[in-house]
Amino acid sequence: MTARFKIAVIAVLISVPLSGAAIQDSATQQAAPSASKVKTVGTIKSISANAVALTSDSGPEITILIQPSTRLLRMAPGQTDLKQATPIQLRDLQVGDRLLAGGTSTDGGKSVTATSAVVMTKADVAAKQEREREDWQKRGVGGLVKAVDAGTGTITLSTGALGASNNLVVHVSKDTIIRRYALDSVKFDDAKPGTLEQIKPGDQLRARGTKNADGTELAAEEIVSGTFRNVAGTVVATDAGNSTVTLQDLVTKRPVTMKISSDSQLRKLPPMMAQRIAMRLKGGGPNIPGGAANAAGPPAPARATESQAGGAGSGFRQGGTPDFQQMLSRMPAVTLADLQKGEALMIVATEGSAEVPSTAIILLSGVEPILTAAPSQASTILSPWNLSAGGNVGTGDTP
Repeated sequence: MTARFKIAVIAVLISVPLSGAAIQDSATQQAAPSASKVKTVGTIKSISANAVALTSDSGPEITILIQPSTRLLRMAPGQTDLKQATPIQLRDLQVGDRLLAGGTSTDGGKSVTATSAVVMTKADVAAKQEREREDWQKRGVGGLVKAVDAGTGTITLSTGALGASNNLVVHVSKDTIIRRYALDSVKFDDAKPGTLEQIKPGDQLRARGTKNADGTELAAEEIVSGTFRNVAGTVVATDAGNSTVTLQDLVTKRPVTMKISSDSQLRKLPPMMAQRIAMRLKGGGPNIPGGAANAAGPPAPARATESQAGGAGSGFRQGGTPDFQQMLSRMPAVTLADLQKGEALMIVATEGSAEVPSTAIILLSGVEPILTAAPSQASTILSPWNLSAGGNVGTGDTP
């Protein structure tokens, strides 16, 4: 074996383990997860040691790991300056608190090692919610959109009921907060930031702001709107297992299936009231004695078990124009099992989509006299309707 050949063999033997070590080191580097900076916000579901289970606003549950070095602050809803925040400890956190955490994640955001976390306590949020709810009741209006002029920033709103023509002009400025309801929900916490251009005639709209002296115009501070379906028809079938009702639409003459959720209000119109409303719609009925005027409620889920906007009262405005939201709150509740084939219904429902069926917000039975007297008005008789109390604590901006 020549000297040159020996040197070549030794070089190969030496290079093999070196190359293997290099490959192993490279594989180790590739396997090591890289940390990414993330932020997440949601509601505290549970707390175990330093691990906080957070139900995030985006949907999935995320584990927030609070370290001794984590900067933990408490802020009141509505505050925006961290200088106003108060330092707190991990032991001060409670289930139901709102939490915004920033930190790093090595598992795609399933868990976050927090470098900082800002907390809004459940009690603070509830107090803010109540103040906002009261303000919506005092300075809120609701109705159906008749026209939108993006050029002048105005929305013409019909606030009348049962054919009453009461219009109000809503002025929108660059400072107006605009939100849009989701296709499958009437809950305010599901509403997304929106634009004036998204609002169109026929939409349900709630606005809060300052009215002019004669109450014909309102400078809006906040708006929430959405497209909702008004359907009148007769029951074809009910499905308790899937919580749905199928009815024959009087307008399209086609069957339509509606989802019934825990937020759906299912009510039955008393026969005498149905007859009086039918007479009124035909133009020959007397005004029904009045009671307290309607107080507009905040934009939030329509929930039968929660207090309804407008409070106590007869359910009719002075002058005889019925306030359906107050009426509904006192009507007998019904269940899906109570609905019979062939029974007449009027429903307000979410818009839905091809993938997500419409969900009933208000379902009213006992309406045969109304559908007989005014079939052309039946699909819109429940509009405009109020959204009842409750709502979002996500941003602290509104109930």
